[in-house]
Formats: sequence, structure tokens, C-alpha cells
Amino acid sequence: MKKITLLITSFNGLSQAVYLWLKDKQYLVDIVYAASTTIEQEIKEFSPDIILSPFLKNYISKDIYDTYETFVFHPGTIGDRGAYSIEWTLWNKNQSWGGVWLKANEFYDGGDIYAQGEFHLREATKASIYRQDEKNLAVDLLDQLFYNIENNNKKPQQLNNIHKKFTTIINWNKDSTDEIIQKINILDSFPGVKDKILGIECHLFGAFKEDKLRANNPKEILAKRDGAICISTIDGAIWITQLKELNKFKLPATYILKDKIKGIKENRLPLIFDKSYNTFYEISCDIKNEVGYLYFNFHNGAFTSSQCIRLKYAIEYLKENVKILVLMGGDDFFSNGINLNILEDSKKSGEDGWSNINAINDLVSSIIYAENIITVASINKNAGAGGVFLATACDYVISTKNIVLNPHYKTLQLSGSEYHSYTLQKRVGDKKAKELLDNCLPISINEAKNIGLVDKIFEDSYHSSLENFCNSLILDEDKYDQFIWDKEDYLELNKNFIESCKEKEISTMYPEFWEEDSDFHKLRYEFVYKICQTKTPKRLKFKG
Repeated sequence: MKKITLLITSFNGLSQAVYLWLKDKQYLVDIVYAASTTIEQEIKEFSPDIILSPFLKNYISKDIYDTYETFVFHPGTIGDRGAYSIEWTLWNKNQSWGGVWLKANEFYDGGDIYAQGEFHLREATKASIYRQDEKNLAVDLLDQLFYNIENNNKKPQQLNNIHKKFTTIINWNKDSTDEIIQKINILDSFPGVKDKILGIECHLFGAFKEDKLRANNPKEILAKRDGAICISTIDGAIWITQLKELNKFKLPATYILKDKIKGIKENRLPLIFDKSYNTFYEISCDIKNEVGYLYFNFHNGAFTSSQCIRLKYAIEYLKENVKILVLMGGDDFFSNGINLNILEDSKKSGEDGWSNINAINDLVSSIIYAENIITVASINKNAGAGGVFLATACDYVISTKNIVLNPHYKTLQLSGSEYHSYTLQKRVGDKKAKELLDNCLPISINEAKNIGLVDKIFEDSYHSSLENFCNSLILDEDKYDQFIWDKEDYLELNKNFIESCKEKEISTMYPEFWEEDSDFHKLRYEFVYKICQTKTPKRLKFKG
């Protein structure tokens, strides 16, 4: 069993993680989009031994599963069936949940089970549970799946009723703060809870509890902060970070409400919040033994210009207070580079795109030229595009298992910047750098380690292993001092070269942002509006 087709709705994070596990194990892998108009032809041409569907919204035709053994990952426990598995388990406040690989047949989620597992159910959004817990479980079960396929070990699925669609609304006059947050979390990141805010029909995302701000009546707008709005409840208040108007796309709440909140005051926090009470914040830092662990929890890992500026200021401040600075990323992503939704919304997308890329370049520059400290990137969530090169700007890059990296830009017809032509080549060499940028494929963390993109992988007890590694860097003062001296000398000798790399990147990107007929504008539109592709991209097809 060496040839495997991935039959998927889209090449999402879970699909990519499964794909990379298979590639690392030397399987021959072809990808077919379920919406492709040539689906059966594509499968027949590759002639797989089996088909895996880690992410599938479509029914599989009888012709396919009768011809090829086909296994589907379902994000639920034995007996759970239907498309709203995670929503219902969060609604029921279950303590644990799980996933199964089952064999496709005529019954919806009704085939025999060949691999199963469970995990503790965190208090988190549906999207976070799927992106992290379900993804890790789906990958970790693959060994069990293949062993059981070989030995025909299986369990019958319990044909319980299929879930009905999960829907909910907020009753601002009755629902408590915790109940509202639960409802928003269950439908985040899709489709969101439908509501009306200041007369605008929209869906709500990104809910955070607020401890201090209060009002006499529920559903009053109390404050705004970094694009989010604070709304009163019957027993407190919550922050909503993102809104989505009907048939549009997600944006920071203040971008949707605009003039309707003109008189609402900006409730600011310190640049680096100390987490002393519940509220909405994006940047925080834990300092332990002269090591600063800097968190930046930007929505979907996408960085706006203002977020880049604030994070840069945080880094500049921490440079004076720590010996080692560790970039920790956010709750669900390390970083995915610039914010495409903001650019799509902009009436001056060229100008705002140019501002965004220069702001993130300034951020990366502050990391590269942090000459008096050691910098570490902790990639324990997925990273893509400029987010990968934010990490490679650091002295060390550390990661863990099942992480997916996408070190490329060209799927959006962007050449990219973030000093990648310096940091990527420095780590992997010119030939491999060009290959990564041109192939436009994800790479596993194991491959990243093999080619030098990542320095160390900690699979078990990740955070304590990371702390031990950082502490070891300052344990020997002479060794630490020598590292800093060598770094200062290197940066002084190579600054002109480093800056020339960035300048070439920027000059190439200029027309991509500013010219009206740039392919970037069309591809950005399709990305932001999640236009379903009816043809499997050539880059994902098996190349013998």
C-alpha cells in the first residue's frame, strides 16, 4: 500500500497535516478536490491503493468507494454522525471528545471504524478545537489506521441519528456573559452567531470576557480597542473582535460599524498587557529568568499595519529588559503574514497593501537587528507566507510535531518580502529556497528540520522543553557573551547586503500592489470570499 489519493473539499490545515505525514513516510500521494469536474478521471489516472478523506463536505459516490477502499475522518466519537459534531459537543459541555477514521459506504458517517481516539475538551472555539485537537488526533491515528487496514481490524459504527443543524441566537436580555461567549465560540469561525449591531445585520466572532467595564442596560457599546468593541450584558460585558456582514467577509468590528461608533472612546491597554484581569488583548509577555515569552494573538494569524507597529514597539521595549526574547505567536497560528481581508475591504488597496508590507518589514527588521539579545521563534502553531519568515528572522527556530509550514507566496501571485531572500537563503541555501518558493507546497516540521529551516523539534512537554532550551542559552555567561559579540560583528559586516535583499523584494512587490491588472487583486478576492475551486490545482497533483 504505497499510493494514496487524498479526496478533500479543500487543502485546509488538517488535510495538509495528513498529506505531510504521508509524504514523510514515503507514500506516493495525489490530491483530488471533491468539487473537481474530473474527480473520477483524476482518481482513475493515479489508481490509488486507498483513498483518504481527512476533510470532506461532499458525499462520496458509490462508484468510488466500491472501486477503492475509502476512509473518512469524522471529528466525533463512535456513534456520532453528521456535520455538526463539534458544535453539539460544545453545546452539551462534554468533558472529552474525539475522532474516528471510518470506511465510506452508503450510510452517512456509517461505515466500519478502523481507528479511534479521544482528547480532553478545552474551553475554546469550535475552530480552535478543529485546528488543533482534531488535527493532531487525525494525524496521530494514521499508524493505527494503516495497521488495522492491513489486518482488517474494525469495529461497526453505531448508526445513531444524524445530527440536526446547530443554530442559536443571543438573547441579550436573558443570556449571561458566559452563555453569550459559549454561543459565539460554538459557531466560530463559521458561520458565526447572527445578530444586529447598531442596525447592521452581521455575524459575531472572537468573544472575550470583560471584568471592569459595565452599563445599566445590556447591548450597549461601552468602548472600542484595537478594532474590537465592548458590549454590555445583563451581568457584565464582552468584547467582540470580528464582525461579518451578510454575504461578505470578516473584518475587525470597528471597520464594520465605522461612523456608528464615532463617539465611543478607545479603551487602551498598556503596550504589553499583564493579564491581571479578563479583557480583550492581543500582546502579552511572560518574563522568566531573563527570558521573555512574547505572545501576539492576532485574528487568524494575519497582521495589520497597526498590529505590526505595536508588536515592533513591544519588541523594542523588551530588548532592554531580557537576554532572550521568544516569539510565541497566538492561540491558533504563529503568523500568516499580512492581513488580506483588510486589503480587500480597502478602497485604496494598493496604498494599504504597501503600508502593510512595509510595516511587517519594519517588524522583521527589529528582530534581525536585535543585536544585544538572542531571539527564538517558537512555532507551536501553523505558520504561512510572511509568518514563516518572521520566524526565520530569529537566531533560533524551535517547533513541535504536526506543525505545517507554508514558506511561499505565489499562490496569490505575490513575490513576498519580510527579508525572506536573506533569511531563507541563509538557512537553506539558494537552490532549496527557490524550490520552496516556486513549489508553493506545505512542508512538514521534520522536513524543515532536515533542510535547516528549523533548529530543534520538541515533541513531548513542549513548553518545559522550550524553557529548558532557552535557559541553557544563558547558563554559560561566557558562551552567551560570545554569541552576542559574534552576532554584532556579523550584522555590522552584512547590514548593507541584508538591506539590499529587502529593497529588491520591495521593488518587485511594488507593481503587485499598485497595478490595477495585478493578478494579486483577483486571487485575493477569491481567497477572502472563499471561492470554491472546481479544479484541483496542478501544484497538488502527484509528479512521478
